[in-house]
Amino acid sequence: MTKSTKGKAGIPPSAFDFLKNVKKNNNRDWFALHKAEFEKEQKHIELFADALLKELNLHDLIETPTGRKSLHRIYRDTRFSKDKTPYKTNWSGSFKRATKQRRGGMYFHIEQGNSFIAGGFWAPSPEDLKRIRDDIAYDAAPLRKILKSKPFVSTFGTLKGEQIKTTPKGFDAENEGIDLLRYKQFLLVRNFTDKEVLSGTFLKEANQTFRNMRPFFDYMSEVQSSDVNGLSI
Repeated sequence: MTKSTKGKAGIPPSAFDFLKNVKKNNNRDWFALHKAEFEKEQKHIELFADALLKELNLHDLIETPTGRKSLHRIYRDTRFSKDKTPYKTNWSGSFKRATKQRRGGMYFHIEQGNSFIAGGFWAPSPEDLKRIRDDIAYDAAPLRKILKSKPFVSTFGTLKGEQIKTTPKGFDAENEGIDLLRYKQFLLVRNFTDKEVLSGTFLKEANQTFRNMRPFFDYMSEVQSSDVNGLSI
């Protein structure tokens, strides 16, 4: 952690307390009366995101300009949801990696009993998914090596994401990489306890979690940004 971010970017217990109160009083009248409290707590999350962004840029290149720009709105989109409560009960944000050669999304989610750092590919386009599957079908070993590496297993356990139950169209059911070919999403997730989130090392651990995604991101970026001859597309 750099000296400039140390000691001022932690998540305070009050950030959880506010969310707990939102959950109990999830209505616009209550929120309007507590708007100042919301802004105070959101500032803590913004400072955390700013500090995390600085750390990420030491080992990656992030397009997101500020921590504030990374934050997601607390207001829920209820237009197509049966749940009409107007506010989220978590803090969250995401970072976009810079340039089309750097693929992969980065996300943080802070919620009592359900905090996690995640990254990967939530909804790859049909073209990108085809490129990924073609590479796996040709040789699954490079991806398996990453997924079996000690840093990956100790941080994320296993690759996560939605899978199909059958063989993808156009691929061989007997292919050595059939288990990987079935993925429609490619997600990395690390959960944190409330105690870990509120500790003085959470910023360091969040940054290290994203750092440990890098081999996976590098592999997927190369697959999605080059053709079969290795030339940029």
